[in-house]
Amino acid sequence: MARSKVTFDSSAFRRNLNKVANEAATKVGAKISAVLNGMSSEFEGRPVEEIKPVLQQRWRTSVGGSVTDPELSEYAEKIAAGETFDVKVNVR
Repeated sequence: MARSKVTFDSSAFRRNLNKVANEAATKVGAKISAVLNGMSSEFEGRPVEEIKPVLQQRWRTSVGGSVTDPELSEYAEKIAAGETFDVKVNVR
């Protein structure tokens, strides 16, 4: 029976894994920014308590998961103020 030798370059694996993870994080940040900026133009000047349930629903359908307080209230306040967002997601 023939034997074959398999080698594993853990440094290259880590580099490639980090590259893929950072690309995914950039896409997630862009998705979150799009949701928040869309709401900012739509809900500027509206009450925070009106924004929060809509933000929760849009977050769930666009990004997945949920956003809860204190972040939910923080984002809603910035949306009400008409602020723009450029979300950066970091991979550790």
